[in-house]
Amino acid sequence: MTPPVRVLTVDDQELVRTALRAMLRRTDVEVVGEAADGAGAVEAAYELRPDVVLMDVRMPGMTGVEATARILKGWPHQGPRPRVLVLTTFDLDEYVHAALRAGASGFLLKNTTPELLVEAIGVVAAGEAMLAPTVTRRLIRAFSDLPPPLMSGVRPRPSPADGSPGGPGDPGDPLAALTRRERDVAVLVARGLPNARIAGTLGLTEAGVKSTVNRILTRLGLENRVQIAILVLAAEPDAEEGDG
Repeated sequence: MTPPVRVLTVDDQELVRTALRAMLRRTDVEVVGEAADGAGAVEAAYELRPDVVLMDVRMPGMTGVEATARILKGWPHQGPRPRVLVLTTFDLDEYVHAALRAGASGFLLKNTTPELLVEAIGVVAAGEAMLAPTVTRRLIRAFSDLPPPLMSGVRPRPSPADGSPGGPGDPGDPLAALTRRERDVAVLVARGLPNARIAGTLGLTEAGVKSTVNRILTRLGLENRVQIAILVLAAEPDAEEGDG
């Protein structure tokens, strides 16, 4: 049996921490600790060594962005560092960019659905990245201001030999290297759908979706789902429409 993902929740509002704990208790996620501010988050992360930190941004004293940077850059243990998933009410661009530069693996709003939150925790725990769809769209508009690590080395490769290219044949199309099925999956990733909903929409298994996402990353030379979403929305702005 796969062990549960161990999560540390960080928020200055006790009500929010209580709600998160109650919600996650009904899933395969284990809340191993809580912190009410950035300094407490750093201390708790070092002590408890969670897989994922659910991090608020605006807190008294040390912000969630600074706490994220300290946790990841000052990690005192051997072995993998925790992944940080920012969960906040505020989706202002400066917070998004700062969180990503600090090393956060994801950025979700507190009004996200429980299903998507649990999916995001699993995604970042597995070493991937996830952003709220509204955040991804604004990153497209601010493309030139993205942190260099986010889009460095993104150069689509030639069309694969094992399927018809999904693109319209335009050599400038960044998705031209994908098959039609891969392109369909990429569009739903850009809409922020979790693997389970992508599978249901396209008649695939979750394992099949995961395998397809991995092929997309390889074909396009990308690192994570965030980069897939950014590339899709840059190529197909209409891909943000609909809920799958």
